[in-house]
Amino acid sequence: MFGLEALELARIQFAFTVSFHILFPAITIGLASYLAVLEGLWLKTHEQVYRDLYHFWSKIFAVNFGMGVVSGLVMAYQFGTNWSRFSEFAGSITGPLLTYEVLTAFFLEAGFLGVMLFGWNRVGRGLHFFSTVMVAVGTIISTFWILASNSWMQTPQGHEIIDGRVIPVDWLAVIFNPSFPYRLMHMATAAFVATAFFVGASAAWHLLRGRDNPAVRKMLSMAMWMALIVAPVQAVIGDFHGLNTLKHQPAKIAAIEGHWENHPGEPTPLILFGLPDMQAETTRFKLEIPALGSLILTHSLDKQVPALKEFAPEDRPNSTVVFWSFRIMVGLGMLMILVGLWSLWLRRSDKLYSSRPFLYLTLWMGPSGLIAILAGWFTTEIGRQPWVVYGLMRTADAVSNHSYTQLGITLVMFVVVYFALFGTGLGYMMRLVRKGPQSTVGEQPQSGGPGQQRTPARPLSAADDGREHAAARPNEGN
Repeated sequence: MFGLEALELARIQFAFTVSFHILFPAITIGLASYLAVLEGLWLKTHEQVYRDLYHFWSKIFAVNFGMGVVSGLVMAYQFGTNWSRFSEFAGSITGPLLTYEVLTAFFLEAGFLGVMLFGWNRVGRGLHFFSTVMVAVGTIISTFWILASNSWMQTPQGHEIIDGRVIPVDWLAVIFNPSFPYRLMHMATAAFVATAFFVGASAAWHLLRGRDNPAVRKMLSMAMWMALIVAPVQAVIGDFHGLNTLKHQPAKIAAIEGHWENHPGEPTPLILFGLPDMQAETTRFKLEIPALGSLILTHSLDKQVPALKEFAPEDRPNSTVVFWSFRIMVGLGMLMILVGLWSLWLRRSDKLYSSRPFLYLTLWMGPSGLIAILAGWFTTEIGRQPWVVYGLMRTADAVSNHSYTQLGITLVMFVVVYFALFGTGLGYMMRLVRKGPQSTVGEQPQSGGPGQQRTPARPLSAADDGREHAAARPNEGN
């Protein structure tokens, strides 16, 4: 198929499914915490704008959560179908870690999700808020276990290899491997930033169309405060993550930098742009700044960054891909910081909600967080190659014994089904976003509780785009 081998098709198939899947958990993580903040502010201030925003975003959260669960199941099966040799080699570690994620995170989320979505006028305020918080906590716990498993594959420790299989000997070392803290913080923060720009773009869309109300303004204001504070924090976390990667995966850093060889006594330059050529072992058309690579990556002007020619050709990641995926991620991150600073300046001059150039930029930046997450994951996973478990098992040794015909057919089927199924779901979610939050200021809330009329829950009723629950609120009891 297109001159590709079975191994390459298996990698493309997994990359395609994981790229689709990661978009939904990222928004789920951010929206769950956002909903907890909204409900907490409503309980504290009793301002209806927070309640209106909670009902609006809970519908979108429900659709996004469902698509995340469905897309995640496919990936779990692929470990057994396309990567059976990897499962045989490392399943004693990755299997339990993913099981812990189900037992501690998914069960927690599923248990409280029903109360959160359908219990607004059926349970007390305290219980409902607790349920929302537990769902948010569940998304963080899920991130913890998934990143523990993936980070172990990047920087494995706490194990022994017996009879060709990995055997865990120290679970604390397995879980808290050297790259895990940095990767966990980097991913969780990325989810918060991506959600902030998703929310901010939604508000900008409505303001540009003349729909200016307190709920829309509050959406934009909260999103921009998050961008202003968290985007620079993410840059700092990324710097620490880069230093950790330089220590444990120097070939990945060399590929990211497109840096091929060092000259004695000279600090490493930073290549801003260029075209790495893996065959010619050079970066063509490069624009570089002398010594800046050493300053950024080693925090000194006398240390050199490892070069690609220091590694055997078969051990080098594809610099052509990770060089640009990394720059896409960093470039979008710089734009996010710029948007946050611009919002602060406009806020001080009372033009945050009326500056059309700013609102258009915020609108176009809506998917930037998700694109940056994808670019970051491409950098991380392609930069790990040719290893599936770094230093222990090569990707070529992990794939199942399938023909390129089988993998080609299933890849085409995945593409067709995913775009049809999740495209429909994303379209419905965007329709909810376009409707915007419904204002209930001045309306009488429903008290709920025993003896009150209820509407039976039905599939996707949590994402009902009408105003059935817009005025609903928890009863006064706890």
